[in-house]
Order: sequence, then structure tokens, then C-alpha cells
Amino acid sequence: MGAQRDDSVWIRRFHPAPESRARLICLPHAGGSASFFFPMSQTLSSSADVLCVQYPGRQDRRQDPLIENIGEYADAIAAELKPWLDLPVVFFGHSMGAVLAFEVTRRLEEADAEFSALALFASGRRAPSRYRDENVHRRDDDGVVREMKLLSGTDSRVLGNEEILRMAMPAIRGDYKAIETYRSAPGAAVRSPITVLTGDNDPRTSLEEAEAWRSHTTGAFDIRVFPGGHFFLAGHQEPIMSLVAEKLSGSRP
Repeated sequence: MGAQRDDSVWIRRFHPAPESRARLICLPHAGGSASFFFPMSQTLSSSADVLCVQYPGRQDRRQDPLIENIGEYADAIAAELKPWLDLPVVFFGHSMGAVLAFEVTRRLEEADAEFSALALFASGRRAPSRYRDENVHRRDDDGVVREMKLLSGTDSRVLGNEEILRMAMPAIRGDYKAIETYRSAPGAAVRSPITVLTGDNDPRTSLEEAEAWRSHTTGAFDIRVFPGGHFFLAGHQEPIMSLVAEKLSGSRP
């Protein structure tokens, strides 16, 4: 069923693996693109059919209308993913992508009482019920760039090219607006098990805020803390890939 949806503008399948017994669905951070997960797709293509979500307003979707609301984002992504649920799935979301993975999973569970992901990896993001007063989306362009540099989440080559940065800025600002204005429904939780990954020096997520994800699942919960800041993933690819592969293997007899 999923093989019929390769034409979706929302889905990038860098390393198709149609014989796999599970799917890994990756959702990037604010301002990020599907290509952020190319290394993960490359490494784990032997374990799963990896789908990377491409948000509107960037790269080949630069002309598509922006979405500035997490609920609208989650509705659209859940609709796009439904044809791909013929296999067990693992979600991996980083930063804004972690919240989107949670909200998409909620929608899929509400639509199908028997649906449950093998695992939901919430990386680099405080729990949906933990809020901070943040307004990066209201800053001028220089202010947005300062935040991006603080989190070290954008390639310095992009930051150094004003023309590329101007083209990307509407999508970056729209994503920040979406995540900074997001408020989860009271008591929101999923059945799917949640594994939280967090950096011990992340300026945007404390350990307490990361541990608070525990209240958002009625399934199993685990938390792994890594040395590093908001983009700790880059320095710990091997153990993180192993964790994801372990969850994906849960689909096999």
C-alpha cells in the first residue's frame, strides 16, 4: 500500500527498502528539512523502510504555502502517512519534530483503536505539557539567526550566505511560530511507548522537562541522556542508531 505513495510531496524515501518489515518515520526540527535525516536513512535502510518528512516552504517545497500551527501540521502529516501504515512503524522526531511525532501519533491512535507505534523517539524537546515564554518568531532576521547559532542547528555555510538565508527565513520563522504557540491538550497521551533522547547541556530542554514526557504515554517509557547541547545527535550517531534499530527489530518474529 505504501509503495503507491512515492509521489507525496511530504515524504522523502532516500533509500527505499520495500522488503523491510518495519518503517521508520523521521520528522525534523524547526527550519529543518528531510535531508537532515539522510545519514539515519542510509544507516538504517537495512533495518527499515525510512520515510523522512519534508515540511512546506523549503528546498523543493519552497513555493508551497507555509504552515504555522502544530495542529495543522499534524493533521496534514497524519493524513499523508495513513497509506504507509501497512507495516509497524517507529517515529523519530527531533525538537519541533518530537512534538509533531507525538501529535501525529495521537491522531493515528484516535483514528484506529488498534494502532500503536513500536516506539516514539522524542529527541531534543521538552514534554508537550512543559511551556516556556519564547518569541523567536517575533524577532527580526538577525534575532532568528542568533537563536539558530545558539542551538548550532544550521550549517554555517547557510548562515554565511545572505541570499540562501533570506529564502529560508519565512519557513524558519513559520516553524518557530508553530512550536512557540503550541499548547497540548490537557492530559494528552498516547498508547505508544516513548523513548526520550536529550542533551545534558541543551539550553532549551532541562532534564526535568525531558522526563516530563513520562506522563504523555500509557505505554513504556525510557529516557537516555547524552553529553551535548540541542543537537547532541551529531556526536552520538552510533548509539542512537543502535537504539532505533533495536526498536525496529521489535517488529520481527
